[in-house]
Parts: sequence; C-alpha cells; structure tokens
Amino acid sequence: MKPETKTTVYKNTKISYTDQGKGTALVLLHGFLENQTMWSAFVPEFSKKYRVVTVDLLGHGATESLGYVHSMEDQADMVHAVLHDLKIRKVVLVGHSMGGYVALAFAELYADSIKGMVLLNSTSRADSDERKINRDRAIVAVKQNYTAFVRMSIANLFSEDNREKLVNEIELVKLEALKTPLQGIVAALEGMKIRKDREVILHFASYPIQLILGKKDGVLVYEDSVDQIKGTNVNLTTFADGHMSHIENEAELFKVLFEFLKKV
Repeated sequence: MKPETKTTVYKNTKISYTDQGKGTALVLLHGFLENQTMWSAFVPEFSKKYRVVTVDLLGHGATESLGYVHSMEDQADMVHAVLHDLKIRKVVLVGHSMGGYVALAFAELYADSIKGMVLLNSTSRADSDERKINRDRAIVAVKQNYTAFVRMSIANLFSEDNREKLVNEIELVKLEALKTPLQGIVAALEGMKIRKDREVILHFASYPIQLILGKKDGVLVYEDSVDQIKGTNVNLTTFADGHMSHIENEAELFKVLFEFLKKV
C-alpha cells in the first residue's frame, strides 16, 4: 500500500512527509535531486515491523524551499520539527548521500534522539577544496541548462555497467529529479558545500552505525570513505556497484538494513 503523503508547516514553509506502521521509528532521508519516492520499494516491507517516516527535504519533492542556502543543520532542524509534531522521541536514521549529511547534522544537534544510523553511499567528511569548486561549477551549470544538468547528474550516479542495464529505472529517477525546483537544487549545493566535517561522530557515537558503500561509486572515493571508519566500531558493507545502492543493489540492501535494525 502506498503511504499517504501528509504536510506540515515549518517556519512558514510547507513540508511533505509520510508516516506508516508501528514500532521503532525508522526515518528515511533521500539524497540530492531525489525525494521521498526513492524509498517506495522499502516502505511497504519495513512498515510491517517499524514505524517508517519519509520526509521530502527542503527544496526537494513537495517540500518548499526555505531560503537560498539550505544548510545541513537547517535540514536536520526541519526533520526534528516533523518528528516533534509526530511525537517521536527516538529514531533510527537512514540517509542516502545528502540524506546522510543531514543524518549526521541531526546526530550532532539531537544526539539523545538517535538509536542507530545508516549512512548509505554517504560520508562524514566535509567537501574537499576541489569538491567545493565543483559545487560552484554545478550551480553555474544548472542555471545555464537545468534539464541537461539534472539528466546528466543522475546518469553519473550509476555504475557504467548499470547505465545500460537499468535504462528504465534511470529514466524514472531522472523524471523524479526534474521535479526539483532550481532554487532547491542551488540551495542544496550551497548547503553541501559549507557542511562541517563530522567524522568525530563515527568515533564517539553511543549507538550502532552502519556504512554502506558502492565500490564503483562515481561520487565518493571508495578508499577515502573506508579510511574515515578506521579505529571505529562502524560496520561496513560494500556493494559492487555505484552510488544508487537502493536501485543497483536493492535485494542486498534490504538484507543489510533488516540485519542492522535487529541490532538496534
């Protein structure tokens, strides 16, 4: 059953979310150019055992933009406000890519609210200088040719082998991405560019953390991503494909998430 989309208001901004099931609260946070529909294969299964909340982040999906820069702290405060509305005190966070940056900001701001965290194709490290330059280039590119930028950005998230195999799936992701307004895209790029390094959370968190990486991820350098968890208790799972593990490795991801949730 498709969850019913609900709305609330945060700082005069309309926020779209879903809330389904009972039990431990599992909050699913999408990435850049995505929205809560990215979780549509997962919600029906997980909501049989858990209370599953999905949220459209600021400037994405049906959630309005709050400003011209959406910092990861802004996003985390908004998610916290939604959970407060729902009277949810403790959560397991699963964040894909930018959603992982939001999860880490949430963990820093609301440490007592977290029971566990999954970083899916994400990193705790801040942008490198080179990455910051690329974000600025992306802002110029999306303003010049919005559609070309979005379509190209999505294609690059999949491993090269999968770009041919998953043509239909990729097209659907592109169509969802093209619903993201220009202001939302720019505000997210600005927000990711200025985000803090939060590697310290991986070392000192009092709750379990699972990191899931794609060996052929074109967005994150695999070796750097592994390096950040040296000397931590973070559990690592590596899939063979790209940045879109929820599509490229859907069945394996289900298994890993279910196993993690048993431990929480």
